[in-house]
Amino acid sequence: MLPLHSEKWANAAPEQKLEAEALGFLNYLRFVAMNCRAKPHTDLFEACALLHTEHDKTQQAHAEALMRCLNEALGKPARLYAPGVTEMTFDESWLLQLCLASARQDRASVNFLVQSRVAREHRRLITFLVHWITGRFSRF
Repeated sequence: MLPLHSEKWANAAPEQKLEAEALGFLNYLRFVAMNCRAKPHTDLFEACALLHTEHDKTQQAHAEALMRCLNEALGKPARLYAPGVTEMTFDESWLLQLCLASARQDRASVNFLVQSRVAREHRRLITFLVHWITGRFSRF
């Protein structure tokens, strides 16, 4: 039996290299999340209902709704690093993979990722927000 800190296990999963566009998008979401910390928490259904009634809302408003409601959707606080950090938390990696799958219109991957972490009652709204944001992010 090998110890957990063996050289074999240390190199088993190399760090994922991100393209500049994906890292830029992740940093955008990190900035939005930082700005949302001072704002009051909002209910996911309430936030999406407000966005549905005001069609002129921007990508920024949708990103804020996503980041303000992410904790509720995941059922626990999401861990996010500060903008500019090249490492990713599990939550950031999941969110980035979800956004990349949405941008390439890979519905199977989007459904898998959403079902793997998001409570059933929040899946449709999280998917809506992610599709809306990635559909308007010019660097994807």
